[in-house]
Amino acid sequence: MGKNKQKGKKAKNVFQVAKHTKVKNKAKPVKTTLKHINALKNEKVESLNELFTEVQRDVTSVSKCSAPEPKKSAEIVREAPRESVNVDNAAQMFSQL
Repeated sequence: MGKNKQKGKKAKNVFQVAKHTKVKNKAKPVKTTLKHINALKNEKVESLNELFTEVQRDVTSVSKCSAPEPKKSAEIVREAPRESVNVDNAAQMFSQL
């Protein structure tokens, strides 16, 4: 019994099971730099918003202090047509073209 077995050497499996090692997700440098850029942009936008609100307050206070100038109402005058339009004559001219 056991004469068919080779001593010292074992037969290798033809099919090997792949080992799954779980790799930790590292923070990608592009993602972190984008977050940094977005944070800087948000700070700049907030500072500009504060600046423009101050300017808007100044403009409204200045406009309240100065007396408003009376606005001239622009009247649109339409002239009546001098001659009545002759449709039959116009149609005849188009037909001649």
